[in-house]
Amino acid sequence: MTASVALKDALAHADLLFDRVAIDTEIARMANEIDDVLAGEVPVFLTVMHGALIFAGQLALGIRTDLEFDYVHATRYRGETHGSELHWLRRPQVSLAGRTVLLVDDILDEGHTLKAVRDACMALGAKRVLVTTLCTKIHDRRAPDIEADFNGVDLPDRYVFGYGMDFHEQARNLPGIYALKD
Repeated sequence: MTASVALKDALAHADLLFDRVAIDTEIARMANEIDDVLAGEVPVFLTVMHGALIFAGQLALGIRTDLEFDYVHATRYRGETHGSELHWLRRPQVSLAGRTVLLVDDILDEGHTLKAVRDACMALGAKRVLVTTLCTKIHDRRAPDIEADFNGVDLPDRYVFGYGMDFHEQARNLPGIYALKD
């Protein structure tokens, strides 16, 4: 089965949870909340690659506060549907010492990856790390001590893809969030 056939099959067996209009509305709301909380600070806007790329770009354009940009690349999925051990591909290059970090990721699922990245930022001297996610899966398997400070939408406990989230390394550029049917 080719990759495009697999994605077509997945879309045929998926529900559209949030379309582009709904996502745009939530991202605009989040940008306003972030501006209110930052109150004149110049935070490090730290994007978790690859998943958060689309969301982060749109969010950054909605934030009026000045931002300094960097990114990290850490993954537990490596193209699979289930996570395993954390792999660091790139750590922050900007000094985080004494800074507020706006850690931007696509999804808070079990939270192991986000927690590890957040903790690494704190170990690098960040004053505080504000976890910012496009979506959060609702279930009881979350790692202890990790929640989003800013979140767009809540999702059911199903495999999701689109708007930055992949289906076997595809579909990140779909303009909506889809969930495979059970």
